[in-house]
Amino acid sequence: MPLVVGVAFQPVTKVYYFDPAGHEDLQPGERVVVETSRGRTLGQVVFPPREVAPNEISGTLKPVLRRATAWDMVQRDQMAHKEPETRAICQERARALGLDMKVVRTEYSFDGSSVIVYFVAEQRIDFRNLVHELSQILHTRVEMRQVGVRDQAKLLGGYGRCGRPLCCSSWLREFAPVSIKMAKTQDLPLNASEVSGVCGRLLCCLSYENDLYAAARQRMPKLNSVIDTPKGPGKVKQINVLRNSVTVLVEGPGETSEYVEVPFPDPTDAAGPCAGCPKRSAALATSEAEVGPAEEEEETEEISEEIVEAKPQQPATAAAKAARPAGGQSKRSRSRRRRR
Repeated sequence: MPLVVGVAFQPVTKVYYFDPAGHEDLQPGERVVVETSRGRTLGQVVFPPREVAPNEISGTLKPVLRRATAWDMVQRDQMAHKEPETRAICQERARALGLDMKVVRTEYSFDGSSVIVYFVAEQRIDFRNLVHELSQILHTRVEMRQVGVRDQAKLLGGYGRCGRPLCCSSWLREFAPVSIKMAKTQDLPLNASEVSGVCGRLLCCLSYENDLYAAARQRMPKLNSVIDTPKGPGKVKQINVLRNSVTVLVEGPGETSEYVEVPFPDPTDAAGPCAGCPKRSAALATSEAEVGPAEEEEETEEISEEIVEAKPQQPATAAAKAARPAGGQSKRSRSRRRRR
């Protein structure tokens, strides 16, 4: 299997595979210079060299050229300080050319040989004149890249309705598909302001617990289905996934009705946090092996005692009579002999 190393070019972004090319001792957090389609780029090691399946690699792996030097890091800092000024220039020239676009961010390569301009727009933009003017002003190669509103939120950062930093800008490297069906599965209000994030799209966190809710709904009764309760049959009106229960409407005598909460525990939680533990399985097998025979002996003794008590008294056999001693004769037989 091929040996690869994972490298990311910006914090919390997609991880790309590269050929270690003699740098098998790379560790996470180290800075490296790699060869990409845009030229030499400075990146950070996310995971050390390891083997992966061939089907996980598409195309030819680019090599890791070398570890980053102190001068590479100085150049990167110098270019990073120029990015806010470059962004302002790009936005001013776009406004002057009458382009309906918003420049979100600019990103220089570590040696300043190129700059990427990230922008958002509602429709396609003809930015050829803008690229020509920016190349003359910045004296470097300019690349325009249009992004969506989700990528805009990821680049700018911010805080969500939960009060924490946005998932996409703090730890989520790639976006997962999210649909309104996930909100329905979790019984969330289908209000745009309640299920949308700062980007205006559906919340990414809708997919975090969707599998749990979907599995719980498969083992619980459906809405408006009739089930039996301790107080009689009733119709399911609400499913409480977090409490593992359902709320049932039970019709009482006359026109009275009552809501009853019926638990539906998860079978996998019957043994608590130790469910599926190999040590627990071995302990159970050992206890059954030790306790099982003793219980069987006690049960056998109890059954034998019951058989003995229930057994009727049988008459003595001839052999038993012959073996009976003379002193054991009854008074009636002795009295008969005296009369004779």
